[in-house]
Amino acid sequence: MTVKEKLAKRAAVVEDFLGSCLRERNIPERLLQSMEYSLLAGGKRLRPVLALSWCAMLGGDFARALPFAASLECIHTYSLIHDDLPAMDDDDLRRGKPSNHKQFDEATAILAGDGLLTEAFVLMTEAGLGQGLPADRVLRAVNVLARAAGSGGMVGGQAIDMEFTGRFGQVSLDELRRMHAMKTGALITAACECGAILSGANENDIEKAREYGRAIGVAFQIVDDVLDVVGDEATLGKPVGSDEEQGKSTYPALMGLEKSKELAREYVDRAVTYLDDCQGDEQAFLSELARYIVDRVY
Repeated sequence: MTVKEKLAKRAAVVEDFLGSCLRERNIPERLLQSMEYSLLAGGKRLRPVLALSWCAMLGGDFARALPFAASLECIHTYSLIHDDLPAMDDDDLRRGKPSNHKQFDEATAILAGDGLLTEAFVLMTEAGLGQGLPADRVLRAVNVLARAAGSGGMVGGQAIDMEFTGRFGQVSLDELRRMHAMKTGALITAACECGAILSGANENDIEKAREYGRAIGVAFQIVDDVLDVVGDEATLGKPVGSDEEQGKSTYPALMGLEKSKELAREYVDRAVTYLDDCQGDEQAFLSELARYIVDRVY
């Protein structure tokens, strides 16, 4: 199988789990529809797949880690719902469909995001309470993920992004890197790190997972910026050129397209070095997956 097919196969496992988890809660019907509308709208499921792959590569139990991995997708989806709101990025499309607030309404979309964020913590703790993973591993992983998703991570990065919007040409490359390391990179890094933690890995391997995640997080954001320039709406599932229209600073705007692609490749090359001491199918997949992130722009 190609790496794209492998990713899709693993994503399907996550998808099946996500398709049932909310149905076990006593959620009002319209709110449930809104939450599932975005949560089950497709996507690569990159973050949960990264967590599961790192967990499996380091000797952990794939099935027991699945609820925790699924929590990453809940957090990611909530962030997309809120990012699309008129007060934020004001986007009408997401994954080729009307944004949540367009399909429902702003209040319902806000509450759907709130619900998914809270649901994430239910799923994280179920990895210990329901799946029997050691409590100390789960507790540490919850702490890592909460920090990555919060004001010092993803939420803080979005706040900086809002400050930078409309300041095209006034944002330095270092400021852009810091913003993306928080907004996009923190959750990707946490996915890898949490997978390693849940496996019971030693500190050296956990550090490798963390550094791999940081490197592909940067590469992923650079590629997203490039695709906003050279991609197409049908493939991306959202409007192309919205970054420029909103006056956002991006890697292509600061460095040009070709240098941006080169930088993304450099970060991917760095990421795979953290897999050098690993072996087996999971090592091969994580290496291929890192390359696939950049190959999307070629």
